[in-house]
Amino acid sequence: MNEQGRQPRRIHLTAQPVAVVRERVPMNELTSFFGRAFGTVMAAVQTQGASPAGPPFALYHGMPDQTVDVEAGFPVAGNFQGTAEVASGMLPDTDAVEAIHTGPYDTLGTTYDAILEHIKADGAAPSETMWEYYVTDPEAQPDPATWQTRVVWPVA
Repeated sequence: MNEQGRQPRRIHLTAQPVAVVRERVPMNELTSFFGRAFGTVMAAVQTQGASPAGPPFALYHGMPDQTVDVEAGFPVAGNFQGTAEVASGMLPDTDAVEAIHTGPYDTLGTTYDAILEHIKADGAAPSETMWEYYVTDPEAQPDPATWQTRVVWPVA
């Protein structure tokens, strides 16, 4: 893990309501999917008078391959009912290992490797799902070296 990143640590998360768009997406189309999903979710949440309760995130179901089963959206505060395009859901109440990744998205693998090592060193097993909070807005911070992504990987 690079020097700017925060080392993996064990945490407990409480359940968090979310609003998401879920699709199976080719890996090379993730960026455009995220842009579309985040915009769609934000519009639906605001239309209902709810609000984002944190940075945008993506939750991955299983390990990515050529395509990935992914949910993208926001944690929400207030009452949000799912729509035809946007599902209401819940991030689980769970034990997890998290780390802050600093740098471009294409180097996230190093942070995932460090988290997986930490999970195995604890004698635990990683769950089938993991998620990333995009703490830094790339439009506001154009330098990828400064981007921060909070990676959360629940333990089974």
